[in-house]
Amino acid sequence: MIIRTYDSSRKDEVGDVVLEVLLEHGFEYDRLKDSDLKDIEGYYFAKGGTFFVGLSKDGRVVGTAGVRSLGDGRCEIRRIYLKKEFRNKGYGKQLFLAALDFAEKNFSSAVLKTDKVLTKAIDMYLKHGFSLQGEESGYSKEEFEYLYFEKRFKKRQ
Repeated sequence: MIIRTYDSSRKDEVGDVVLEVLLEHGFEYDRLKDSDLKDIEGYYFAKGGTFFVGLSKDGRVVGTAGVRSLGDGRCEIRRIYLKKEFRNKGYGKQLFLAALDFAEKNFSSAVLKTDKVLTKAIDMYLKHGFSLQGEESGYSKEEFEYLYFEKRFKKRQ
């Protein structure tokens, strides 16, 4: 897998990957929560963040990772998605580390949110220095249990 910075020619492919992964895990597309996919440039890049795509050998988008500025030196790492057939090969970790590296170079801390059922992702976040900050559960269109994590970066001299 090759990791590249997103460009608008990949918009439909990114949307397809995200929707496929959401549906696989029993989630639905939500036009409010998923509105970033309609304007990736404005949501991520225009505010000092970035968005990566993972490309297969034949050039198809098979994974994503985004970093969004929250202001005050903080960012959110989000959209760490990978198509099923590319998992368990280290590609998800590569995407996450690309986002984490960008965050460390450009922000003082990073937060992320994930669903409690995504245990492999949670293990990866903990192994890379994120700490659990809180939990949220409830019911919107469906039942949910979210976990919130944060990592503060060492200041560079």
